[in-house]
Amino acid sequence: MLVTLEGIDGCGKSTQAELLHERLKMQSIPFTPVREPGGTELGEDIRKVLLHKQYSISLQAELLLYMAARSELTKTVILPALRSGKIVICDRFTDSTSAYQGYGGGADLFLVKLLNDQATFRLRPHLTLLLDLSVEEAVCRRINKADRMESKDYHYHQRVRHGYLEIARQDPQRVKIIDATMPADLQAAEIWNYVKNLIVGDKGRG
Repeated sequence: MLVTLEGIDGCGKSTQAELLHERLKMQSIPFTPVREPGGTELGEDIRKVLLHKQYSISLQAELLLYMAARSELTKTVILPALRSGKIVICDRFTDSTSAYQGYGGGADLFLVKLLNDQATFRLRPHLTLLLDLSVEEAVCRRINKADRMESKDYHYHQRVRHGYLEIARQDPQRVKIIDATMPADLQAAEIWNYVKNLIVGDKGRG
């Protein structure tokens, strides 16, 4: 099963991914954690380019770089892990591109979908956990110096958040919204509940 965590920068997504990893370890459930962009040698190099402020990257180039990193990660890490029976926990996946480059940057959403299908061999997450937080609160939470994507203006990040909520509205069976203003332990409990139900349901189908 492929489980993805999504949300605007500063929503606490990576923290919740770590907490989920710990829970899976405690339950002795085999899993593979990955992040986007990254997770492979090529992907990590692309990540440096995409997030470094020294580069001025066009929307088209940005979109294709994300897809290149995603394709490499999907083929060499995600699909083999899924075939071996592991749960893959992915910190960002296809919805990020729809939200950021699509809704945020203005890329054609149909084109984004076509490219995502090609990059992932039409793989779709079984469960997506969307940590929803206002842009204002997300900015206040950021500790580190903003990278190239985080440095984009307020209205851009508002469009990204709107995009995520629209994705959730269109696919409520897959995308579950988590209130990221809740204490971290309550978010983790809600996330685990969704993941546990997915695992139980998959065993029932088997």
